[in-house]
Amino acid sequence: MNRSQAIAYSQAQFDSGAFRETLARRIAIPTESQNSARAPELASYLSQHMQPAFEAMGFECRTLTHPKALAPFLYAQRIEGDGLPTVFGYGHGDVIRGLEPEWKEGLSPWTLTERDGRWYGRGIADNKGQHTTNMEAMAHVLEQRGRLGFNSKYLIEMGEETGSPGLRELCEANKDLFRADLLLASDGPRLRPDRPTIFLGTRGALNFDLSIEARKGAHHSGNWGGLISNPGIQLAHAIACIVGPTGQIRIPQWVPTELPEPVRRALADCEVDGGTDGPAIEPWWGEPGLSPAERVFGWCSFEVLAYKTGNPQTPVNAIPATAWARCQLRFVVGPDPAQFMPALRSHLDRHGFSMVQITSTRDEIFAATRIDPDDPWVRWAAESITRTTGKKPAVLPNLGGSLPNDIFTDVLGLRTVWVPHSYPGCSQHAPNEHLPPQLLREALAVMTGLYWDLGAGETPHRLK
Repeated sequence: MNRSQAIAYSQAQFDSGAFRETLARRIAIPTESQNSARAPELASYLSQHMQPAFEAMGFECRTLTHPKALAPFLYAQRIEGDGLPTVFGYGHGDVIRGLEPEWKEGLSPWTLTERDGRWYGRGIADNKGQHTTNMEAMAHVLEQRGRLGFNSKYLIEMGEETGSPGLRELCEANKDLFRADLLLASDGPRLRPDRPTIFLGTRGALNFDLSIEARKGAHHSGNWGGLISNPGIQLAHAIACIVGPTGQIRIPQWVPTELPEPVRRALADCEVDGGTDGPAIEPWWGEPGLSPAERVFGWCSFEVLAYKTGNPQTPVNAIPATAWARCQLRFVVGPDPAQFMPALRSHLDRHGFSMVQITSTRDEIFAATRIDPDDPWVRWAAESITRTTGKKPAVLPNLGGSLPNDIFTDVLGLRTVWVPHSYPGCSQHAPNEHLPPQLLREALAVMTGLYWDLGAGETPHRLK
C-alpha cells in the first residue's frame, strides 16, 4: 500500500457513507457546555464515542480531570517507538448552545441533515466534524499501513466553548506526559471553501464591559431633558474615542508598531472569501493601508458586541439612568496585553470619560500566538497538502479568531500547525451550522496524506 492508495481508500470510505454515519452519531449528542444540565452528555461523548474510537486504533486512554474544569478530558496515546516523531492532536467535543427554535424548518441541531448540497448539524464545523475527520484519517493510515510510523498523543476537551477552564493547569501538570514535537490539529475556517489552509497561531481576545451609572432611576425626558446627563449618549461618545468612524483603533497601546515582513509576505498570497453566504468585505473599514487579509490576520480590531441603555423592547419618554456595552479587542502578537486595560483607563480619562466604568468579563484572556511562517514544519505541511490536492495552501500566521493555542506554545513548548476543515460562512455559533460535504471529503484526503507523510520518515524531526 502506498500513499496514493491510502488516500484513495479514505475517499472510498467517505463515499460509502461510513464517515457520515460516524459523524451523525456524534452530532446527535447535545454537548452544550454552557448548559449545566448537559454534564452527563459531555462525559458520555468521551466515554461512549471518543474512547472506543481511539481504543479501536490501539491507543491507550485515560480520563483526566481538574478542579477548575466543568467536564473531564480524554487523553489517548499510541507510542510506536523511540526516535519517531511525536505528534500531539487536540479537539473539543463540546458545542455552543443548539438554539433549536431558530433553525430553518426541517432542520435540527442534533440531526445531521443534508439539504441543497450541505450537511447541517451543531458541531459539524466546530469541532466534531473537524476532529472526526482527523481521527478517521489516522484510522485509515493505520489500517492500510499496519502502523502509523509516528507516535500519537491526543487530547479531547469538553469545555472549549466556555473558555477551556482547567486546560492550562492540566497541561502544566502533565508536561512530561504531553511532550511532543508538533501540535497538528484542526479548528476554525479555511481562508476560502475551496482552498486548503494552514494557520500557525491565533489572535488573542479580551472581552470587557463599559458602563455608566448616572443615577438611580430614569427621569421624564420632557421635564429633565437638557438638565441631566444621558449615559447612553455619554457611552456612545466614549466608544467613539476608542475607535474611529471607519473602525480604526485610536489607542496606540492596542495595535502593533509594525506588520512584520514574514507576516506581510505570507498574507500577500491570501484572499479572504466568506463564500456565497458570507458578508461582503467593506474595503473602507478597519486599519487604513492594509489589505483585507492583513486587517483580519495581521492587525487588531475592536468590536462592540452588545449595547443597552433604557428599555430597548419598550422605550419610554425617560432619560435612562444607565448604559452598558460588552466590548471586545482581538489582538495579534506584538502589543502587551498587560497594558490594555491601563491604557484604556488613561485614554478614557484623558478624553473626559472618567465616569465610564471598566469591568473585565473573565479572569483569563486568550493570548495571541504565532510561529514563524518559515518554520520547517510549516513548509513540510504545506508541501504535503499540495502533493495531496494539487493546490497551494494558504498559510496564515494566525487565525482571525481565538483558541487556547498559547497553552500549547507557551506551556507545552510546541510548534503549532492547524489545518482547518471549515469555512467562514459555515454559521458556527449560530443557527443552521453546516459544511459542504466536498470540503470534508477533501479534508479527509489532506489529513490522510499528512498522517501518511508523518510516518514516512522525511519530517523535520527526522532531518534535524
